[in-house]
Amino acid sequence: MDYKIETKCVQAGYQPKNGEPRVLPIYQSTTYKYDSAQYLGDLFDLKVPGHMYTRLSNPTLEYVEQKIADLEGGVGAMLLSSGQAANLFAILNIAKSGDNFISASEIYGGTVNLFGVTMQKMGIEVRFADPKMSDEEIEKLFDDRTRAVFGETVSNPALNVLDIERFAKLAHDHDIPLIIDNTFATPINCRPFEFGADIVTHSTTKYMDGHATCVGGALIDGGKFNWANGKFPELSTPDESYHGTVYTDSFGNMAYIVKARAQLMRDLGSQMSPIASFILNLGLETLHLRMARHCENGLKVAEFLAGRDDISWVNYPSLPSDPQYPLANKYMPKGTCGVISFGIKGGKEAVVKFMESLKLAAMVVHVADARTSVLHPASTTHRQLSDEQLVAAGVPGDMIRMSVGIENSEDIIEDIKQALEAAK
Repeated sequence: MDYKIETKCVQAGYQPKNGEPRVLPIYQSTTYKYDSAQYLGDLFDLKVPGHMYTRLSNPTLEYVEQKIADLEGGVGAMLLSSGQAANLFAILNIAKSGDNFISASEIYGGTVNLFGVTMQKMGIEVRFADPKMSDEEIEKLFDDRTRAVFGETVSNPALNVLDIERFAKLAHDHDIPLIIDNTFATPINCRPFEFGADIVTHSTTKYMDGHATCVGGALIDGGKFNWANGKFPELSTPDESYHGTVYTDSFGNMAYIVKARAQLMRDLGSQMSPIASFILNLGLETLHLRMARHCENGLKVAEFLAGRDDISWVNYPSLPSDPQYPLANKYMPKGTCGVISFGIKGGKEAVVKFMESLKLAAMVVHVADARTSVLHPASTTHRQLSDEQLVAAGVPGDMIRMSVGIENSEDIIEDIKQALEAAK
């Protein structure tokens, strides 16, 4: 039976049989016992399902991966140690030294650094594209070594909404996949595969966990891209590091995610722990409830801020007056997220005073959990970027990023109001 997404949050993945635990167990073991040497050999040859070592897979993780794949509408998923690891694997799985990929410039500052510095050292070039560029301008960034296009559903922290269908067409016109980081929207508010995306990533540390307890990431395969089109020999020719396996021949529409696990996870070992995946599953069970409250509170706070004379600007895509509203309403009609960015009149001194005067909201290096929090991105999460990169990422110096939690909205607004008065 194909349940609604709210039911999938609770029921998908782990399906206990007669007499088994009702709640997903924590399989806190690195190793597994076998009765047959042949079966163990077949496991290593990827001929039979099962677990051989927790660096590669684990029953607790597998059930949570199945749930996330179901929520996104993909054919398979893999949990990783962080969202950064998920984005790294997403590209490394299909690109090598000498290749390049195109990324929207308006993305998380840590991802900008990952793509523009660390991956550059690996010989993989990123070509940043401002989403406001014309199709013709973006087309000039492609060549015969371009392997993917990357973007965020809702950019962190600029809160710009990516036109997924547009970027999917640009990618597919060149026979390459579109990779979407869906962290802020979550599959509750947007399912990028339905708009043409091929791979989805998440920092599960954010809304999926929802309580700021465990760092993690997820990589999900949509299962519709043709990896045997001649541009991806990594998937369509023998992998000599894995007994000559041809992933597209052996695993069909799951070739991408199987290769990511069998090759990259085997070699890099960026696996999530069983206890972290258990905690993540608890967060997923209430994701649909929390996202509705985050969006409800976020809109109320955005409306309050938009009516204040001491606020210089407000970005919140679900606000009808926001320039991003038409795109947000197209891709996320139920709401975008609980994150708002805004500026305060009075410069940096007023910004600092405002944040230090908050009582309910906390100043933390995090976003997208149950508690309301604030941060000054230009001097924290994005401080490694140059002034030019800050502009490209949509992060002005006076920006405050507020992650609106699931507390009572009146209490959140009263806290903001008193802090604004203190900042004058």
